Amino acid sequence: MDARFDRIRVLWPDHLGLARGKYVPAAELGRGLRHCTGVWALGYSREMVPGAPGSHFFEGLPDMTARVDEPAIRPGWEDRTGVVVADLEERGEPVEVAPRTALRRAVAAWTERGLTPQVGIELEAYLLEPDGNGGWRPLDTPGAFVYGTGSAVDPMGVVDEIWATAERSDLPIESVNSEYDTPQFEFTLHYRDALGAADDAFLFKVLAREVARRHGLLMTFMGKPFSDRGGSGLHVNVSLATERGANAFDDPSSEDGISELARRCIAGMVEHHEALAGLLAPTVNAYKRLVPGMLSGCFANWGHDHRCATIRVPPERGASTRLEHRMADGAAVVHTAVAAVLQAALLGVRDELTCPSPEHGDGFETSESGRCVPADLKSALDVLEGDKALCEAVGTELVAQHVAIKRAEWDRFRRATTDWELAEYLPFL
Repeated sequence: MDARFDRIRVLWPDHLGLARGKYVPAAELGRGLRHCTGVWALGYSREMVPGAPGSHFFEGLPDMTARVDEPAIRPGWEDRTGVVVADLEERGEPVEVAPRTALRRAVAAWTERGLTPQVGIELEAYLLEPDGNGGWRPLDTPGAFVYGTGSAVDPMGVVDEIWATAERSDLPIESVNSEYDTPQFEFTLHYRDALGAADDAFLFKVLAREVARRHGLLMTFMGKPFSDRGGSGLHVNVSLATERGANAFDDPSSEDGISELARRCIAGMVEHHEALAGLLAPTVNAYKRLVPGMLSGCFANWGHDHRCATIRVPPERGASTRLEHRMADGAAVVHTAVAAVLQAALLGVRDELTCPSPEHGDGFETSESGRCVPADLKSALDVLEGDKALCEAVGTELVAQHVAIKRAEWDRFRRATTDWELAEYLPFL
């Protein structure tokens, strides 16, 4: 074991995107770490959904084991602590409801075709300060502007500290800038193999929130935390590498420089657009962002360097040719989101789908496709369950577990009295 570390922080992504895990002495890492399967029955509220797939709720809530690849341990952001993302097993077999299992399956499905998925993740987030009443408000940055850098947008140096800490933790950042609204930031992580990219994004979110907490602040990746400001996305950039290392999406002989394979992948993403929302937009709040006018991946469309399209084809070609899927927000489980995008793309290839025409309109308030995501989480879950091909590709048991937990979440929302209702009705009724 690396002499730099006294302990290892073993983490794994659950169905809510939370970083579950344990600290263990570095010398005891090899014995395997046990966790209760009851985790798969939990919602954010800690209420349990009896019978949730994977939880073995009526079978005594037995253990599962976190397995670690020791070479993958990297420096953490706590003193003399290494950090690693684990795989989960039950009786020697991968846990079917685990997001990392789903992503490994998606990668393997492409690898069988001689192609290796490469992924880059872009994350957007707001930085908040205490409001004095037990809640949070946007950090005051009066000199901030779009695409800003330096103290005007980061007066406390928190984003600088996040960058430096990420570098020390082997989480290389490609770029950072302020976004359209304040105090909103975009973090672009380095492009790499799909599983490594998802692990990086998963760990980066934990790191960024914990660095912010050191300053008494909250960094939120919530999709639409404020009614009067724009939403925050999680963009999944995808390409496929051939066995010789070439970019399979690049085709200099085509009119627009992208290959027929890329078009089939786009077709799959568009075909399964509405169902993808059930996995990529997994909260009640997400649908406040996925509306026309938000540049958010609302419409079932694609376009060349078109930020009002869900699938944007950036202008770079050659090794940098890629598809940018723009629907997900930071509440999405990043491993599941990447797996779902890759599987939808593969369905386009498998089913030999024809790529629709690119978006020629502004795509802002309306789209030529005439299709948008479902109106709310409940509707999105209904559509997801009905898309049997996507469910089977991503993982039938994982989707069933996801739907069970999210239907319970929707039911809690449906029964809750909201601040909006009180402000709207209480003065008059």
